[in-house]
Amino acid sequence: MIETFAALLFAHVLADFVIQTRWMVDQKRKPQILLLHGVIVLITLQLATGHVTAWPLLALALAHLVIDAVKTYAPHGDGLVPFVIDQLAHLATLIIAAVMAPALWQTGIWADLAWLPGLMVLASGLLICTRAGGFAIGLLMAPWANSDLPKGLKNGGSLIGVLERGLIFLLLLAGQPTGVGFLIAAKSVLRFDTTARDQSASEYVIIGTLASFGWALLFGYGTIVMLSYLPALGFLPQSP
Repeated sequence: MIETFAALLFAHVLADFVIQTRWMVDQKRKPQILLLHGVIVLITLQLATGHVTAWPLLALALAHLVIDAVKTYAPHGDGLVPFVIDQLAHLATLIIAAVMAPALWQTGIWADLAWLPGLMVLASGLLICTRAGGFAIGLLMAPWANSDLPKGLKNGGSLIGVLERGLIFLLLLAGQPTGVGFLIAAKSVLRFDTTARDQSASEYVIIGTLASFGWALLFGYGTIVMLSYLPALGFLPQSP
């Protein structure tokens, strides 16, 4: 079952956080755009599992479409809370599908590639830490986005967030969690001059940093746990 879930999760992450563009999100109230996203979800599910006609994949794509429609047309569908609820609902459908059709992976065309589910988990974890984390942290910080804060490079803060979460993920997977402490210290030193002169900027940076690091730690360790149930990937250190 874990291999099936790994493939379904990878398909979901690709469809929602890689293939889906900002334009598609903004236009999703149009039925044709919403339907397009549903078709993309189905195709990624088919590619990830190695199945074309399996009915659980169609059911999962329809469930994804319904969840997205509810969020899209809800009166207060924007913000961090709707985002988290939306993703938890998608996660629940993935788990249900993996439980009800655990042999999807074993009967798919990729079944002989024992290393592939682990690679899918690794890619999913990295994308959730970096891409999905960027959306989540951005929504969390949105209420203060227009505050009178020091201006930096355009999208500089977002890129820093992606890089720091990516580095945390790699440090955890490499078995070097102590490196996260050095990363926090380095960021504190680099931000010291700005935050020391402005309390608002200081609090903004602290909130964003703690949220970003917390997100990366949560999903980094979650990835490690999932990998422990799959055949080992030779380039990663073994868990004790």
